Amino acid sequence: MNRTVKADVIVVGGGPTGLMLAGELRLGGASVIVAEELEQPTGQSRALGFTTRTLESLDQRGLVARYGDLETSPMGHFGGVPFDYTILEDAHFGARGIPQAQTEAILEAWALERGAEIRRGHKFLAFEEDEKGVTVTVATPDGRQEQLRGQFLVGADGGHSAVRKAAGIDFPGTSGTQLMYLADVVNSGVRLRPLGERLPGGLVQVFPMPDGVARIILSVYGTSPEDHSESPEFAEVAAAWQQVTGEDISGGEALWVSSFTDSTRQAAEYRKGRVLLAGDAAHIHLPAGGQGMSTGIQDAVNLGWKLAATVRGWAPGDLLDTYHDERHPVGARLLSNTRAQGMAIFGGDDSQALRDLYTELIALDEVKRHLAGAVSHIDIRYDVGPDAHPLAGYRLPPRTLDTPDGPTRTPELLHQARGVLLVLADKPKVRAAAVGWEGRVSTVIGALPAPFDEVAALLVRPDGYIAWAGGDESGLDKALHRWFGTPDAAR
Repeated sequence: MNRTVKADVIVVGGGPTGLMLAGELRLGGASVIVAEELEQPTGQSRALGFTTRTLESLDQRGLVARYGDLETSPMGHFGGVPFDYTILEDAHFGARGIPQAQTEAILEAWALERGAEIRRGHKFLAFEEDEKGVTVTVATPDGRQEQLRGQFLVGADGGHSAVRKAAGIDFPGTSGTQLMYLADVVNSGVRLRPLGERLPGGLVQVFPMPDGVARIILSVYGTSPEDHSESPEFAEVAAAWQQVTGEDISGGEALWVSSFTDSTRQAAEYRKGRVLLAGDAAHIHLPAGGQGMSTGIQDAVNLGWKLAATVRGWAPGDLLDTYHDERHPVGARLLSNTRAQGMAIFGGDDSQALRDLYTELIALDEVKRHLAGAVSHIDIRYDVGPDAHPLAGYRLPPRTLDTPDGPTRTPELLHQARGVLLVLADKPKVRAAAVGWEGRVSTVIGALPAPFDEVAALLVRPDGYIAWAGGDESGLDKALHRWFGTPDAAR
């Protein structure tokens, strides 16, 4: 056993969730080591974009520009029934055509720039927890064992999370009943089916990728996940494709092949002592609507500032507990909507009545707004306390703030992951109430359009959610203590 390497937080898993969390922790002033089992990124991209809210979260950290030109799609679906998500203000079906590998590369570069330490080829083996922290044992690329010491351990290591299992956290839910193949192929001659096609033997979808690549998604009705390997060969996919469509694509070349199921599970606890879970380690589900990676990134944005505040010593005593309290219900709702979609998407003739019902309901504008909010993730509301203003708990949407120094987009105010007090009316006492929190909360004076012009001030958390809205400085004082701890002058 070699020397012990120390950091405030040890993150196991270097996918989008773990990398986003690493950057968030560094913004909050916490040191972090990311231990990733793979020595090199796979280059594979299950996810091909992200939801509205995740795009906003990336915008809050100044990361959107790194993608170049992004296109969002107004048209999406629920359970295979298409509709226009822009019926809800700010909503769209998300940014599409963005390989997960690109997102991982951007987040890794950002985390490294911020000072995160990323150790590839380091496999998690075990951990021990004591009153002051955790000691994590990993296997290094040269076969040695090494110990990483931190105050907290975060498992962001996927649906088969070794951290979750080692911590003894239950993962209840339902096993998969349907297998789906996914493959990126070239030179196959396959016909594009970007909206999907339901055939007697299964469901198929083909849409174009850059450089002449076609992404194939295939489900064979009645196929049990237990009858097939988790890492199928392209020959197996080609045979299933011919069975369902009658088309021969076996002459094509697969860049990579994978499979997934409709298994639905959620961790019983997102926090157990000094161990926390995020991303697929905390929730797995059918990838309907491209919500999986997006939810993991949002887990990281919710957790990062709270965990950094805790290790730096200024967090209120129960701040870290709000991670489970806020994100577990979001995960439960995610699992519910993807299961509901799966029942319609996978079913053959026996599910036609359900698809017909979805079609009737989605014709109603109120239903469209509800589903668009759920799948885009912009209708999330956290419980920020009793008697909260109607705006409190919701995200601060991207708007132009008119300030004495000129117009500023609200996401720019959150680039450093600090709290922000937006003073929207002439309220000297409100401004004075924030004295002592300058190290954690920036005060900005300006004006916003409706409905924000109806309140005197907004207190915005580092993750972009409104912690308090109103004009009563006593209410603001309570919210500042609740989310940002004791003022510096009193410490």
